[in-house]
Amino acid sequence: MRHMLKLALAFAGLCIAASATAQPATAEQKAREKQLVAILDSLHPVSGDVTVPQASAVLHLGKDYYYLPADEARRVIVDGWGNPPDTADGVLGLVFPAGKTFVDDVWGAVITYDPAGYVSDKDASTTDYDSLIKEMKEGIEAANEERTRQGYPAQHLVGWAQAPTYEPRSHSLVWARNVQFTGQSENSLSYDVRLLGRKGVLSLNMITGMSKLGETRQAAAKFAGAAEFQPGSRYADYQAGTDKKADYGLAGLVAAGAGVAVAKKLGLIGIILAFGKKFLVLILAFGAGIAAWVRRLLGRKEPVEAYEPAAYESYEEAPAEMPAQPSATEQASEPGPGDSRPH
Repeated sequence: MRHMLKLALAFAGLCIAASATAQPATAEQKAREKQLVAILDSLHPVSGDVTVPQASAVLHLGKDYYYLPADEARRVIVDGWGNPPDTADGVLGLVFPAGKTFVDDVWGAVITYDPAGYVSDKDASTTDYDSLIKEMKEGIEAANEERTRQGYPAQHLVGWAQAPTYEPRSHSLVWARNVQFTGQSENSLSYDVRLLGRKGVLSLNMITGMSKLGETRQAAAKFAGAAEFQPGSRYADYQAGTDKKADYGLAGLVAAGAGVAVAKKLGLIGIILAFGKKFLVLILAFGAGIAAWVRRLLGRKEPVEAYEPAAYESYEEAPAEMPAQPSATEQASEPGPGDSRPH
């Protein structure tokens, strides 16, 4: 994470430099531009019903979102966004809105899976999330002295952008945090969707700026109903006394997303060891800065090679490895990645 932050800040610096001058791009910037275009050309976005075999799950994305598999997600995270290779470990894929790419100022969903076992939802109606976020704030602030001593910006949890909401029918938990980093002009929005299954938890983590709250909230709500575990791996398939059971509940899942300091304070360090580096807190936030820099490069008056990514003009329809099941309630809003389905 520390290396990731250094690299992200380095690119943020490039963005600032690019905006402050109209000088022609340097050889280094041209080489970076060429690299990013090559990455874009190498990607194969897939829409429709996408199977995630590592999690025994299916994402019903429709035509408004697309998926990049694990190997291409790694290429984006490491080569595109400039993060250390280990930050992509355990990432099963990325999801973006149709017509957008990783160099655009838009959210992207990082997909991971933790085979921690069955997570009980018994604390869904009893957890005091106001008290929980207070504990989370204290844990984050306690870590700022060490963070700044090592040369990294302080992190402040402003509050909930959306308080945790649990949907018992789909066994999905959605919440969002408003996070401010010292020196960052816009607060970061961290949206989390967790889908509970028989053997573990499917995670979709969406990072962007607070200015994108409305559209990201809509996407998060749709994702909560657009993924389902396959038969035999669903929450309802749990066999008490036989299947593995996680030693934490919904509150633990929420607190784990805030980092090691909070987990230690709340006695939840085991969850961090499971999810740890899979919470790519800064990747997409600074990815937006990189996107602005790339757009300036591609849009400057100096002639550059035109880029029209043919791979994004149409999306490959994923083969249906299992039939989509009809939802109990049709979505009345704009077309989304799928309808709510039992998990």
